[in-house]
Amino acid sequence: MQRSKFILGGLMILAAVIYLIVSSTKANAEYFMTIDEVEQQKAQIIGKSLRISGAVIGDTISYSPDNLELTFEVAHVTGDNDEIEANGGLARVLHDATVDPNRTRLTVVYNGPVPDLLQNEAQAIMTGHLESDGIFYADELLLKCPTKYEEAVPEQVEG
Repeated sequence: MQRSKFILGGLMILAAVIYLIVSSTKANAEYFMTIDEVEQQKAQIIGKSLRISGAVIGDTISYSPDNLELTFEVAHVTGDNDEIEANGGLARVLHDATVDPNRTRLTVVYNGPVPDLLQNEAQAIMTGHLESDGIFYADELLLKCPTKYEEAVPEQVEG
């Protein structure tokens, strides 16, 4: 009798630990999505933590220094590395995305200082959430500008 109480208590503690692990994992999960995927699943992902990637469209960049609000649009870029290489590399794919008026676009709002690499055709990787107004509110903003580094690579290899 005493042993069965001990086993039952141990199983209850184990179940509680498993429940806490599963629930915290779901609460902190981030979904990595492309702009097209965000557009297709809008209703299901509103308010969820997302990480998305897209090409910055330079003429949409707007910054308000009064409230540090940065607004810009990003265009869909594939997340498939093989497809990126087949289409001429990241710089080419980003360029094509920004000049194609038929690409899916998403408005992004970020509060903070303007990042140095924010420019036309930069790749933006953002963490945040989509609201019911269709705007992506970014908490984190990482920018990659492949054209900035293209010229330096051959010199590094030669030297």
